[in-house]
Amino acid sequence: MYKHVIRPILFLFDPEFIHHFAFYSIRVFNRLGFSFLIRKWYRMDNPALEREVFGLKFPNPVGLAAGFDKDAKLYNQLSDFGFGFIEIGTVTPKPQAGNSKKRLFRLKADQALINRMGFNNGGVFDAVNRLDKEHRVLVGGNIGKNKVTPNEKAILDYMICFEALFDYVDYFVVNVSSPNTPGLRELQDKEPLELLLRKLKTQGERFAERKGIAPKPILLKIAPDLSENQLMDIIEIVKSTQIDGVIATNTTIWREGLNSPRRVVAEAGGLSGKPLKDRSTEVIRFLAEKSNKAFPIIGVGGIHSAEDALEKLDAGADLVQLYTGFVYEGPQLIRNINQAILERSKAEVKEAALT
Repeated sequence: MYKHVIRPILFLFDPEFIHHFAFYSIRVFNRLGFSFLIRKWYRMDNPALEREVFGLKFPNPVGLAAGFDKDAKLYNQLSDFGFGFIEIGTVTPKPQAGNSKKRLFRLKADQALINRMGFNNGGVFDAVNRLDKEHRVLVGGNIGKNKVTPNEKAILDYMICFEALFDYVDYFVVNVSSPNTPGLRELQDKEPLELLLRKLKTQGERFAERKGIAPKPILLKIAPDLSENQLMDIIEIVKSTQIDGVIATNTTIWREGLNSPRRVVAEAGGLSGKPLKDRSTEVIRFLAEKSNKAFPIIGVGGIHSAEDALEKLDAGADLVQLYTGFVYEGPQLIRNINQAILERSKAEVKEAALT
């Protein structure tokens, strides 16, 4: 129904307007008491779907990527659609409007999006005001720096966000890979990145010791445009700083082989969706193989079907996240992926019993 009835109507309007309209609609459905029906249609609760990764127990391995619920406005309601975890953000210390509109574009022929949002958010303390210390879904906090903060002072921005969110999220994601904040990707270079991650790791251990709890996992989100040498640096940095994992990958600045009109393809920003599928899987496989699975990987990029998700898991991902696929395929995609994982699990158990 979504792809054949709802999506064609939604796609008649500006994508950023539709994003806000979708949030409004979900809130209305929730207030009218339809959340029970949404959970019944889309959620799958089965022990075979559970995953324990970086010390956290996920009810299923399908999450919502950062960027959809930037300001932690709808994380509990979005979990009704069957997500095993929700990532909020990217949040910055101070509120910022982001880049000027229009800044979000559909590439229908490619089942893709281009965005140059620019970390638009209400600031980390605004998000904290909406977050409960106890929530019904695992929540990740994706943190970044303000546009006006020079790179040499970026650590302070990440530390502010880290400290503000520490009591409210289950894991952290360090975003140094968005193409929409000038100079941000320079923080992926080995020296500044290692320094940033060491500082956060040390601070996290101090907070955890003070509160008598386990340290919160810290993950690094990387770009798909890194070379093999840069990916080897990432592996070395993850091992040396002892952070907990990698999210692969963010959006890409690559534009080869697209079928959408040139005027849209030429828009600046990060490309997400189907064209990113193969490259993100390559990065996942490279990290998993070259590191000998030394750390967990969350796979994201171009997942539009259950087969796409299984491909990421087979390449070495422990969990997967959706964004553009969720926009194009609708919430049924979450259930389809979990159903495919269950079916594969049953087949493996049956095969094991026969051998």
